[in-house]
Amino acid sequence: MPVVKVKGMSCQHCVKSVTETLEKLKARNVQVDLLSGDVDYTEDTPITADEIKEAITKRGFEVVD
Repeated sequence: MPVVKVKGMSCQHCVKSVTETLEKLKARNVQVDLLSGDVDYTEDTPITADEIKEAITKRGFEVVD
């Protein structure tokens, strides 16, 4: 299961925003951990790191490498 580290999330609204963003990229089973910033998900077709970074950044969060 791929994991992305996202910085700047602080509430359930942030969780929902990141979850919806990844779901639009066709990710499934998105799980967000607010404390660690870890976001894991399942993908049926590969989603590139650049696609994820661009989509999450547009929502106002930062993807940490």
